[in-house]
Amino acid sequence: MAAAIVAIVLVLFALYVASRTVRIIPQARAGVVERLGRYSRTLNPGLTIVVPFIDKVRPLLDLREQVVTFPPQPVITSDNVSVGVDTVLYFTVTEPKDATYEIANPLQAIEQLTVTTLRNIIGSLTLEETLTSRDQVNDKLRVVLDERTGKWGIRINGVELKSIDPPGSIQEAMEKQMRAERDRRAAILNAEGVKQSAILTAEGEKQSAVLKAEGAKTAAVLRAEGEAKAIDTVFRAIHEGDADQKLARPGRREQDLRDPERVLPGLEQRRGQDLWPADPAARVISDELENYADAVTSPWGEQLQALEAKARNELPYPQMISGPVVGRLLEALVFLIQPRLVLELGTYAGTSALMMAGALPDGGRIVTCELSDEHADWAQGGIDASPYADRIEIRRGPALDTIA
Repeated sequence: MAAAIVAIVLVLFALYVASRTVRIIPQARAGVVERLGRYSRTLNPGLTIVVPFIDKVRPLLDLREQVVTFPPQPVITSDNVSVGVDTVLYFTVTEPKDATYEIANPLQAIEQLTVTTLRNIIGSLTLEETLTSRDQVNDKLRVVLDERTGKWGIRINGVELKSIDPPGSIQEAMEKQMRAERDRRAAILNAEGVKQSAILTAEGEKQSAVLKAEGAKTAAVLRAEGEAKAIDTVFRAIHEGDADQKLARPGRREQDLRDPERVLPGLEQRRGQDLWPADPAARVISDELENYADAVTSPWGEQLQALEAKARNELPYPQMISGPVVGRLLEALVFLIQPRLVLELGTYAGTSALMMAGALPDGGRIVTCELSDEHADWAQGGIDASPYADRIEIRRGPALDTIA
C-alpha cells in the first residue's frame, strides 16, 4: 500500500516537473525567462524547454498593436480657454526585455506622458488653431511619445485626438460666429448675382439700342437717297421743260420758274451735275437746291409741321408719313402738271394730300383712298382744319393689315 502511494506521488511529481519544463508560447506572445532571479532569455512563439525550479517564466507579453483610451483631460489654450481633450493611443511592444525591466507600469507611464505633452503642445495654440490643427497636434504627440518610450521597448504607432470639448459658452459664441459668417457669404453671393444680372441686362439693352440705331440709320440713309433721286427727277424736268406762265398760280414767282438762273446762279454751267452731296448718308440737300425749291413751291408751314410731328408721335409706321422734302416734291409735280384730278392711294397722315392741294389749279381736287379707318379718321381731322378741305376727298378702302 505504501509502495502504491509512493508511486502515485512520483508520477504526480514527474507530471509537475514536465509541466514546468515544457512550455508552449502562443503566436504574437513573448516570455521572459529568469534563471536564479536574473534575465536569461526571451521565449519566442512555439515549444520550448526550461529548467524547472531554476528558470522562471514571467507573464507573457502581447506583441500585437494595442489601443488605449485615456479619459478627457482639461487643457488650457494660449488664449486662456479651458477645453477637455479625449485621446486614443496606439502602441506595440517591440522589445519584451525592455518592456519588462525598463518600466514598472508602461500604461500608466504612457498616460501621464501623453497628458503632459498634450498640455505643452495645446498650451502654445489658440482655441481656433487647436480645433483646426488636429493633424499637427497628433504628429507632434506621436514624435514626442515615440522618442520617450523607445527605451522602454514600446513603439508609439499613432495618437489621435478623439474629441475637443470647449465650454458651453464658447460653443454658443462659435455657433453665432458661424451663422454670421454664413449670412455674410449668402449676402455676398446674392449681391454678386444681382450685379451679374444688372450687367447682363445693361449689355442686352446696349446691344438692342445699337441695333435699333443701326436700323434707323440705314432706313434714314435709304429714305434720303430716294428723296434725293426723286427731287433730282422733278427739277430736271422743270429745268429741261418749257413751263407756261399761265400754269403758275397767282402769288408764285412765274419768272423764277421760267428763268431758274435767277434763283440758282450758274445752273446752265452745272446742268447734268448732281445738286446734292454724293453720299446719301449725309442726308443734306445743297443750299442752292433748297433755295430754288423755296422759290417755286409753297413753304412747309407751321400747321403742316405740327401735323407731321403729331402724326409721328401718335401713329404707327412713322416712316410712311410724308416729310417736308417728299411733300415739296409732290407739290412741285402737281404745280408743274396742273391736273384737274389727283387720285392717291393712302394719304396716311394727310400731309401729302395737303401739300398737293396747295398746288392745284382752280377747280382741281384730290381723291385719296385710305387703307385704314384709323388713318382715315386721323387724316380727315387734319384736312378739315386746313383751308383745303373742299379740295380733298377721303374714301375708305380695305384695312391695312389685309394687304400682304
